[in-house]
Amino acid sequence: MSSANPKVGFVSLGCPKALVDSERILTQLRTEGYEISGSYEGADLVVVNTCGFIDAAVQESLDAIGEALAENGKVIVTGCLGKKEDVIREAHPSVLKVTGPHAYEEVMGAVHQYLPPKHDPFLDLVPAQGVKLTPKHYAYLKISEGCNHRCTFCIIPSLRGDLVSRPVGSVLAEAENLVKAGVQELLVVSQDTSAYGVDLKYKLDFWGGKPVKTRMLELCEALGSMGVWVRLHYVYPYPHVDNVIPLMAEGKILPYLDIPFQHGSPSVLKRMKRPAHAENTLERIRRWREICPELIIRSTFIVGFPGETEEEFQELLDWLKEAQLDRVGCFPYSPVEGAPANDVAEPVPEAVKQERHERFMALAAEISAERLQRRVGRLEEVLVDEIDEEEGVAIARSKADAPEIDGNVFIEGEGAAALKPGQRVTVRITEADDYDLFAELVTVQ
Repeated sequence: MSSANPKVGFVSLGCPKALVDSERILTQLRTEGYEISGSYEGADLVVVNTCGFIDAAVQESLDAIGEALAENGKVIVTGCLGKKEDVIREAHPSVLKVTGPHAYEEVMGAVHQYLPPKHDPFLDLVPAQGVKLTPKHYAYLKISEGCNHRCTFCIIPSLRGDLVSRPVGSVLAEAENLVKAGVQELLVVSQDTSAYGVDLKYKLDFWGGKPVKTRMLELCEALGSMGVWVRLHYVYPYPHVDNVIPLMAEGKILPYLDIPFQHGSPSVLKRMKRPAHAENTLERIRRWREICPELIIRSTFIVGFPGETEEEFQELLDWLKEAQLDRVGCFPYSPVEGAPANDVAEPVPEAVKQERHERFMALAAEISAERLQRRVGRLEEVLVDEIDEEEGVAIARSKADAPEIDGNVFIEGEGAAALKPGQRVTVRITEADDYDLFAELVTVQ
Protein backbone atom coordinates (compact mmCIF):
# COMPACT_ATOMS: atom_id res chain seq x y z
CA MET A 1 0.00 0.00 0.00
CA SER A 2 1.31 3.44 -0.92
CA SER A 3 2.44 5.65 1.94
CA ALA A 4 0.29 8.36 0.36
CA ASN A 5 -2.83 6.63 1.65
CA PRO A 6 -4.70 8.67 4.29
CA LYS A 7 -3.77 7.80 7.87
CA VAL A 8 -6.05 7.68 10.89
CA GLY A 9 -4.93 7.66 14.51
CA PHE A 10 -7.15 5.87 17.02
CA VAL A 11 -7.64 6.10 20.79
CA SER A 12 -9.89 3.47 22.41
CA LEU A 13 -11.11 3.95 25.98
CA GLY A 14 -13.57 2.12 28.22
CA CYS A 15 -14.82 -1.43 28.56
CA PRO A 16 -14.34 -4.50 26.31
CA LYS A 17 -17.65 -3.72 24.60
CA ALA A 18 -16.25 -0.34 23.52
CA LEU A 19 -13.06 -2.12 22.41
CA VAL A 20 -15.14 -4.26 20.05
CA ASP A 21 -16.71 -1.08 18.64
CA SER A 22 -13.19 0.25 18.03
CA GLU A 23 -12.18 -2.97 16.27
CA ARG A 24 -15.18 -2.75 13.95
CA ILE A 25 -14.36 0.84 12.99
CA LEU A 26 -10.70 0.01 12.46
CA THR A 27 -11.64 -2.97 10.30
CA GLN A 28 -13.83 -0.77 8.12
CA LEU A 29 -11.07 1.85 7.86
CA ARG A 30 -8.59 -0.78 6.68
CA THR A 31 -11.18 -2.22 4.27
CA GLU A 32 -11.48 1.20 2.65
CA GLY A 33 -7.74 1.63 2.29
CA TYR A 34 -6.96 3.87 5.24
CA GLU A 35 -3.74 3.26 7.12
CA ILE A 36 -3.75 3.20 10.92
CA SER A 37 -1.17 5.49 12.51
CA GLY A 38 0.52 4.61 15.78
CA SER A 39 1.22 8.26 16.61
CA TYR A 40 -0.59 11.58 16.59
CA GLU A 41 2.08 13.17 14.40
CA GLY A 42 1.78 10.52 11.68
CA ALA A 43 -2.01 10.75 11.46
CA ASP A 44 -4.10 12.95 9.17
CA LEU A 45 -6.86 12.91 11.79
CA VAL A 46 -7.62 11.07 15.06
CA VAL A 47 -10.72 9.17 16.19
CA VAL A 48 -11.27 8.99 19.98
CA ASN A 49 -13.69 6.30 21.23
CA THR A 50 -14.82 7.56 24.63
CA CYS A 51 -16.32 6.20 27.86
CA GLY A 52 -18.91 8.16 29.83
CA PHE A 53 -20.04 5.75 32.53
CA ILE A 54 -18.68 7.46 35.66
CA ASP A 55 -17.15 10.87 36.35
CA ALA A 56 -13.58 9.55 36.30
CA ALA A 57 -14.18 7.97 32.88
CA VAL A 58 -15.70 11.20 31.56
CA GLN A 59 -12.64 13.15 32.68
CA GLU A 60 -10.27 10.57 31.17
CA SER A 61 -12.14 10.85 27.87
CA LEU A 62 -12.07 14.66 27.89
CA ASP A 63 -8.35 14.57 28.66
CA ALA A 64 -7.74 12.15 25.78
CA ILE A 65 -9.69 14.40 23.38
CA GLY A 66 -7.67 17.41 24.56
CA GLU A 67 -4.39 15.57 24.08
CA ALA A 68 -5.37 14.48 20.56
CA LEU A 69 -6.38 18.04 19.67
CA ALA A 70 -3.13 19.44 21.05
CA GLU A 71 -0.97 16.88 19.25
CA ASN A 72 -2.91 16.56 15.98
CA GLY A 73 -5.67 19.17 15.74
CA LYS A 74 -8.23 17.13 13.76
CA VAL A 75 -10.37 14.93 16.03
CA ILE A 76 -13.58 12.93 15.60
CA VAL A 77 -15.23 11.77 18.84
CA THR A 78 -17.41 8.68 19.21
CA GLY A 79 -18.50 6.34 22.03
CA CYS A 80 -20.63 6.63 25.14
CA LEU A 81 -19.59 10.19 26.05
CA GLY A 82 -20.76 11.20 22.58
CA LYS A 83 -24.32 11.05 23.93
CA LYS A 84 -23.36 14.19 25.88
CA GLU A 85 -22.17 16.30 22.97
CA ASP A 86 -22.69 19.53 24.94
CA VAL A 87 -20.16 18.36 27.57
CA ILE A 88 -17.60 17.57 24.87
CA ARG A 89 -18.09 20.80 22.94
CA GLU A 90 -18.00 22.92 26.07
CA ALA A 91 -14.55 21.52 26.85
CA HIS A 92 -13.35 21.13 23.26
CA PRO A 93 -15.39 23.21 20.78
CA SER A 94 -13.00 22.49 17.89
CA VAL A 95 -13.69 18.74 17.53
CA LEU A 96 -14.78 17.96 13.98
CA LYS A 97 -17.67 15.60 14.73
CA VAL A 98 -19.32 13.90 17.72
CA THR A 99 -21.25 10.61 17.47
CA GLY A 100 -22.71 8.24 20.06
CA PRO A 101 -21.78 4.60 20.80
CA HIS A 102 -21.74 1.86 18.12
CA ALA A 103 -22.32 4.53 15.45
CA TYR A 104 -20.04 2.90 12.88
CA GLU A 105 -21.62 4.47 9.80
CA GLU A 106 -21.63 7.96 11.31
CA VAL A 107 -17.95 7.66 12.22
CA MET A 108 -17.06 6.49 8.72
CA GLY A 109 -19.16 9.28 7.23
CA ALA A 110 -17.23 11.83 9.29
CA VAL A 111 -13.91 10.28 8.25
CA HIS A 112 -14.98 10.44 4.60
CA GLN A 113 -15.98 14.09 5.03
CA TYR A 114 -12.75 15.29 6.62
CA LEU A 115 -10.34 12.74 5.12
CA PRO A 116 -11.64 11.35 1.81
CA PRO A 117 -10.39 7.85 0.95
CA LYS A 118 -7.87 7.38 -1.80
CA HIS A 119 -9.40 5.35 -4.60
CA ASP A 120 -6.62 2.83 -5.01
CA PRO A 121 -7.55 -0.58 -6.50
CA PHE A 122 -4.39 -2.19 -5.05
CA LEU A 123 -5.43 -2.37 -1.39
CA ASP A 124 -4.13 -4.82 1.19
CA LEU A 125 -6.60 -7.59 1.88
CA VAL A 126 -8.24 -7.28 5.31
CA PRO A 127 -8.25 -10.64 7.16
CA ALA A 128 -11.61 -12.25 7.76
CA GLN A 129 -11.31 -11.75 11.51
CA GLY A 130 -10.92 -7.99 11.00
CA VAL A 131 -8.59 -5.65 12.86
CA LYS A 132 -8.07 -6.65 16.52
CA LEU A 133 -6.80 -4.50 19.39
CA THR A 134 -6.20 -7.50 21.64
CA PRO A 135 -3.25 -9.92 21.30
CA LYS A 136 -3.66 -12.46 18.51
CA HIS A 137 -4.53 -15.34 20.84
CA TYR A 138 -7.67 -13.95 22.51
CA ALA A 139 -10.59 -11.80 21.38
CA TYR A 140 -13.76 -10.28 22.76
CA LEU A 141 -16.97 -11.52 21.13
CA LYS A 142 -19.78 -9.01 21.60
CA ILE A 143 -23.18 -10.67 21.31
CA SER A 144 -25.53 -7.72 21.93
CA GLU A 145 -25.82 -4.00 22.48
CA GLY A 146 -27.69 -2.13 25.19
CA CYS A 147 -29.64 -3.26 28.24
CA ASN A 148 -33.28 -3.57 29.30
CA HIS A 149 -32.59 -3.04 33.00
CA ARG A 150 -32.86 0.27 34.80
CA CYS A 151 -30.44 -0.07 37.70
CA THR A 152 -30.45 3.21 39.59
CA PHE A 153 -26.67 3.67 39.55
CA CYS A 154 -26.28 3.02 35.81
CA ILE A 155 -26.79 5.25 32.77
CA ILE A 156 -25.80 2.63 30.18
CA PRO A 157 -29.37 2.32 28.74
CA SER A 158 -29.42 6.09 28.13
CA LEU A 159 -26.03 5.81 26.42
CA ARG A 160 -26.41 2.54 24.49
CA GLY A 161 -30.18 1.98 24.41
CA ASP A 162 -32.24 -1.14 25.11
CA LEU A 163 -31.08 -4.70 24.43
CA VAL A 164 -30.40 -5.49 20.77
CA SER A 165 -29.09 -9.04 20.31
CA ARG A 166 -27.01 -10.06 17.31
CA PRO A 167 -28.41 -13.05 15.38
CA VAL A 168 -26.60 -16.15 16.56
CA GLY A 169 -25.48 -17.06 13.04
CA SER A 170 -23.59 -13.78 12.76
CA VAL A 171 -21.95 -14.25 16.18
CA LEU A 172 -20.88 -17.81 15.40
CA ALA A 173 -19.52 -16.88 11.96
CA GLU A 174 -17.37 -14.21 13.61
CA ALA A 175 -16.20 -16.71 16.23
CA GLU A 176 -15.24 -19.20 13.50
CA ASN A 177 -13.17 -16.58 11.69
CA LEU A 178 -11.39 -15.69 14.91
CA VAL A 179 -10.59 -19.33 15.68
CA LYS A 180 -9.31 -19.89 12.11
CA ALA A 181 -7.02 -16.88 12.64
CA GLY A 182 -5.45 -18.53 15.70
CA VAL A 183 -7.50 -17.14 18.58
CA GLN A 184 -7.32 -19.52 21.54
CA GLU A 185 -9.81 -17.77 23.84
CA LEU A 186 -13.17 -16.14 23.10
CA LEU A 187 -14.44 -13.75 25.76
CA VAL A 188 -18.21 -13.34 25.42
CA VAL A 189 -19.29 -9.81 26.37
CA SER A 190 -22.48 -7.75 26.42
CA GLN A 191 -24.38 -5.67 28.98
CA ASP A 192 -26.45 -8.73 29.99
CA THR A 193 -25.27 -12.04 28.53
CA SER A 194 -28.06 -13.96 30.29
CA ALA A 195 -30.68 -11.96 28.36
CA TYR A 196 -29.19 -12.79 24.96
CA GLY A 197 -31.96 -13.30 22.41
CA VAL A 198 -34.85 -12.12 24.60
CA ASP A 199 -35.54 -9.19 22.27
CA LEU A 200 -35.57 -11.54 19.26
CA LYS A 201 -37.82 -14.03 21.09
CA TYR A 202 -35.00 -16.58 20.71
CA LYS A 203 -35.72 -16.87 17.00
CA LEU A 204 -33.98 -19.48 14.89
CA ASP A 205 -30.98 -18.51 12.82
CA PHE A 206 -28.62 -20.66 10.76
CA TRP A 207 -25.01 -21.66 11.31
CA GLY A 208 -23.23 -24.34 9.31
CA GLY A 209 -26.46 -25.07 7.49
CA LYS A 210 -28.26 -26.01 10.72
CA PRO A 211 -30.92 -24.06 12.67
CA VAL A 212 -29.75 -22.61 15.99
CA LYS A 213 -31.78 -20.64 18.55
CA THR A 214 -30.56 -17.13 19.33
CA ARG A 215 -30.29 -17.95 23.03
CA MET A 216 -27.53 -18.17 25.63
CA LEU A 217 -27.56 -21.98 25.99
CA GLU A 218 -27.43 -22.72 22.26
CA LEU A 219 -24.75 -20.06 21.76
CA CYS A 220 -22.58 -21.64 24.47
CA GLU A 221 -23.11 -25.15 23.02
CA ALA A 222 -21.97 -23.99 19.58
CA LEU A 223 -18.99 -22.02 20.86
CA GLY A 224 -18.01 -24.98 23.01
CA SER A 225 -17.61 -27.10 19.88
CA MET A 226 -14.85 -24.89 18.45
CA GLY A 227 -11.98 -26.30 20.52
CA VAL A 228 -10.94 -23.04 22.21
CA TRP A 229 -11.48 -21.49 25.62
CA VAL A 230 -14.87 -19.77 25.94
CA ARG A 231 -15.28 -17.36 28.87
CA LEU A 232 -18.61 -15.77 29.86
CA HIS A 233 -18.79 -12.20 31.15
CA TYR A 234 -21.66 -10.05 32.50
CA VAL A 235 -23.93 -12.97 33.36
CA TYR A 236 -26.92 -12.15 35.55
CA PRO A 237 -27.90 -14.96 37.97
CA TYR A 238 -31.24 -15.87 36.42
CA PRO A 239 -32.54 -19.44 36.87
CA HIS A 240 -31.85 -20.40 33.24
CA VAL A 241 -28.11 -19.88 33.82
CA ASP A 242 -28.36 -23.26 35.62
CA ASN A 243 -28.60 -24.87 32.16
CA VAL A 244 -25.11 -23.66 31.18
CA ILE A 245 -23.31 -25.07 34.23
CA PRO A 246 -23.30 -28.69 32.91
CA LEU A 247 -21.42 -27.46 29.81
CA MET A 248 -18.73 -26.19 32.18
CA ALA A 249 -18.66 -29.47 34.12
CA GLU A 250 -18.18 -31.31 30.79
CA GLY A 251 -15.29 -29.05 29.79
CA LYS A 252 -17.07 -27.56 26.77
CA ILE A 253 -16.77 -23.98 28.00
CA LEU A 254 -14.61 -22.60 30.81
CA PRO A 255 -15.89 -23.13 34.37
CA TYR A 256 -15.95 -19.36 34.86
CA LEU A 257 -18.80 -16.92 35.46
CA ASP A 258 -18.41 -13.17 35.70
CA ILE A 259 -21.56 -12.09 37.58
CA PRO A 260 -22.07 -8.45 38.65
CA PHE A 261 -23.72 -9.13 42.03
CA GLN A 262 -23.03 -5.51 43.18
CA HIS A 263 -24.15 -6.11 46.80
CA GLY A 264 -25.29 -8.74 49.28
CA SER A 265 -27.93 -6.80 51.22
CA PRO A 266 -31.50 -7.28 49.89
CA SER A 267 -32.48 -3.74 50.90
CA VAL A 268 -29.52 -2.17 49.07
CA LEU A 269 -30.15 -4.33 46.00
CA LYS A 270 -33.76 -3.17 46.02
CA ARG A 271 -32.65 0.49 46.08
CA MET A 272 -30.29 -0.34 43.21
CA LYS A 273 -33.23 -1.91 41.30
CA ARG A 274 -31.02 -4.85 40.46
CA PRO A 275 -32.58 -7.60 38.33
CA ALA A 276 -33.00 -10.86 40.24
CA HIS A 277 -32.41 -8.99 43.50
CA ALA A 278 -34.94 -11.24 45.25
CA GLU A 279 -33.19 -14.43 44.11
CA ASN A 280 -31.43 -16.56 46.72
CA THR A 281 -28.04 -16.19 45.07
CA LEU A 282 -26.18 -18.07 47.80
CA GLU A 283 -28.33 -21.14 47.21
CA ARG A 284 -27.83 -20.83 43.46
CA ILE A 285 -24.03 -20.63 43.88
CA ARG A 286 -24.13 -23.72 46.11
CA ARG A 287 -26.04 -25.70 43.47
CA TRP A 288 -23.73 -24.56 40.70
CA ARG A 289 -20.69 -25.74 42.63
CA GLU A 290 -22.34 -29.10 43.27
CA ILE A 291 -22.70 -29.58 39.50
CA CYS A 292 -19.29 -28.09 38.65
CA PRO A 293 -16.86 -28.12 41.60
CA GLU A 294 -14.20 -26.38 39.47
CA LEU A 295 -16.44 -23.35 38.90
CA ILE A 296 -14.73 -19.98 39.35
CA ILE A 297 -16.94 -16.97 40.09
CA ARG A 298 -15.78 -13.39 39.78
CA SER A 299 -17.86 -10.34 40.60
CA THR A 300 -17.84 -6.62 41.27
CA PHE A 301 -19.43 -4.77 44.16
CA ILE A 302 -20.32 -1.23 45.14
CA VAL A 303 -19.82 -0.05 48.72
CA GLY A 304 -21.11 3.24 50.10
CA PHE A 305 -24.23 3.19 47.93
CA PRO A 306 -26.57 6.04 49.00
CA GLY A 307 -28.23 5.16 52.28
CA GLU A 308 -25.99 2.14 52.96
CA THR A 309 -25.97 1.55 56.73
CA GLU A 310 -23.30 -0.24 58.72
CA GLU A 311 -25.78 -3.10 59.17
CA GLU A 312 -26.30 -3.37 55.39
CA PHE A 313 -22.56 -3.28 54.80
CA GLN A 314 -22.11 -6.09 57.35
CA GLU A 315 -24.74 -8.07 55.42
CA LEU A 316 -22.50 -7.70 52.37
CA LEU A 317 -19.44 -8.95 54.27
CA ASP A 318 -21.42 -11.90 55.64
CA TRP A 319 -22.70 -12.69 52.13
CA LEU A 320 -19.16 -12.64 50.73
CA LYS A 321 -17.87 -14.93 53.49
CA GLU A 322 -20.55 -17.48 52.67
CA ALA A 323 -20.31 -17.10 48.88
CA GLN A 324 -16.51 -17.55 48.87
CA LEU A 325 -16.11 -15.84 45.50
CA ASP A 326 -12.79 -16.50 43.79
CA ARG A 327 -12.22 -13.14 42.10
CA VAL A 328 -13.66 -9.87 43.41
CA GLY A 329 -13.50 -6.19 42.52
CA CYS A 330 -15.01 -3.38 44.56
CA PHE A 331 -15.66 0.32 44.00
CA PRO A 332 -16.81 3.06 46.37
CA TYR A 333 -20.04 4.53 44.99
CA SER A 334 -19.36 7.44 42.64
CA PRO A 335 -22.27 9.74 41.69
CA VAL A 336 -22.95 9.66 37.95
CA GLU A 337 -24.72 12.60 36.35
CA GLY A 338 -28.24 11.53 35.45
CA ALA A 339 -28.27 8.38 37.63
CA PRO A 340 -31.41 8.03 39.83
CA ALA A 341 -29.27 6.53 42.62
CA ASN A 342 -27.97 10.00 43.46
CA ASP A 343 -31.38 10.83 44.94
CA VAL A 344 -32.58 7.53 46.46
CA ALA A 345 -31.13 8.26 49.91
CA GLU A 346 -28.58 10.35 51.79
CA PRO A 347 -25.04 9.99 50.44
CA VAL A 348 -22.51 8.05 52.51
CA PRO A 349 -19.57 10.22 53.65
CA GLU A 350 -16.40 9.74 51.58
CA ALA A 351 -14.35 8.67 54.62
CA VAL A 352 -16.90 5.96 55.42
CA LYS A 353 -16.90 4.73 51.79
CA GLN A 354 -13.13 4.42 51.80
CA GLU A 355 -13.06 2.64 55.15
CA ARG A 356 -15.69 0.13 53.97
CA HIS A 357 -13.82 -0.38 50.71
CA GLU A 358 -10.65 -1.26 52.64
CA ARG A 359 -12.51 -3.69 54.92
CA PHE A 360 -14.21 -5.35 51.95
CA MET A 361 -11.00 -5.76 49.96
CA ALA A 362 -9.15 -7.14 53.00
CA LEU A 363 -11.77 -9.88 53.31
CA ALA A 364 -11.75 -10.52 49.55
CA ALA A 365 -7.95 -10.89 49.56
CA GLU A 366 -8.14 -13.33 52.47
CA ILE A 367 -10.71 -15.48 50.64
CA SER A 368 -8.74 -15.33 47.38
CA ALA A 369 -5.48 -16.34 49.06
CA GLU A 370 -7.13 -19.30 50.80
CA ARG A 371 -8.81 -20.55 47.61
CA LEU A 372 -5.60 -20.17 45.57
CA GLN A 373 -3.60 -22.05 48.19
CA ARG A 374 -5.80 -25.11 47.61
CA ARG A 375 -4.53 -25.27 44.02
CA VAL A 376 -0.85 -25.64 44.97
CA GLY A 377 0.42 -29.01 43.71
CA ARG A 378 -2.27 -29.37 41.04
CA LEU A 379 -1.72 -29.80 37.32
CA GLU A 380 -3.54 -27.11 35.30
CA GLU A 381 -3.81 -26.01 31.70
CA VAL A 382 -2.81 -22.38 31.19
CA LEU A 383 -2.70 -19.96 28.26
CA VAL A 384 0.56 -18.04 27.76
CA ASP A 385 0.10 -14.27 27.32
CA GLU A 386 3.68 -12.97 27.19
CA ILE A 387 7.31 -13.81 27.92
CA ASP A 388 9.56 -11.86 30.27
CA GLU A 389 12.84 -12.78 28.58
CA GLU A 390 14.94 -10.85 31.07
CA GLU A 391 13.56 -12.83 34.01
CA GLY A 392 13.13 -16.07 32.04
CA VAL A 393 9.47 -16.24 33.06
CA ALA A 394 6.33 -16.91 31.02
CA ILE A 395 3.28 -14.93 32.12
CA ALA A 396 0.14 -17.00 31.64
CA ARG A 397 -3.46 -17.29 32.80
CA SER A 398 -5.39 -20.26 34.08
CA LYS A 399 -9.01 -21.03 33.28
CA ALA A 400 -9.82 -18.98 36.39
CA ASP A 401 -8.30 -15.78 35.03
CA ALA A 402 -9.71 -13.31 32.51
CA PRO A 403 -7.17 -10.98 30.89
CA GLU A 404 -6.44 -7.67 32.59
CA ILE A 405 -8.91 -8.12 35.46
CA ASP A 406 -7.86 -11.34 37.22
CA GLY A 407 -4.58 -12.85 38.34
CA ASN A 408 -1.66 -14.42 36.46
CA VAL A 409 0.23 -17.71 36.51
CA PHE A 410 4.00 -17.10 36.42
CA ILE A 411 5.75 -20.09 34.84
CA GLU A 412 9.31 -20.35 36.09
CA GLY A 413 12.21 -22.70 35.51
CA GLU A 414 13.29 -24.87 32.60
CA GLY A 415 11.51 -24.29 29.30
CA ALA A 416 9.51 -21.26 30.45
CA ALA A 417 11.37 -18.64 28.40
CA ALA A 418 11.05 -20.73 25.22
CA LEU A 419 7.25 -20.63 25.27
CA LYS A 420 5.27 -18.40 22.91
CA PRO A 421 2.18 -16.21 23.48
CA GLY A 422 -0.94 -18.16 22.56
CA GLN A 423 0.40 -21.57 23.60
CA ARG A 424 -1.74 -23.69 25.92
CA VAL A 425 0.49 -25.71 28.24
CA THR A 426 0.18 -27.88 31.31
CA VAL A 427 1.89 -26.67 34.48
CA ARG A 428 2.22 -27.75 38.08
CA ILE A 429 1.24 -25.05 40.57
CA THR A 430 4.10 -24.58 43.04
CA GLU A 431 3.13 -21.48 45.03
CA ALA A 432 0.33 -18.96 45.56
CA ASP A 433 -0.04 -15.46 46.95
CA ASP A 434 -3.19 -13.35 47.42
CA TYR A 435 -4.06 -13.13 43.72
CA ASP A 436 -1.42 -14.89 41.58
CA LEU A 437 -0.02 -18.38 41.11
CA PHE A 438 3.50 -19.62 40.38
CA ALA A 439 4.18 -22.79 38.42
CA GLU A 440 6.65 -25.01 36.59
CA LEU A 441 6.21 -26.34 33.07
CA VAL A 442 5.07 -29.96 32.66
CA THR A 443 3.98 -30.38 29.01
CA VAL A 444 3.40 -28.29 25.91
CA GLN A 445 0.17 -28.90 23.97
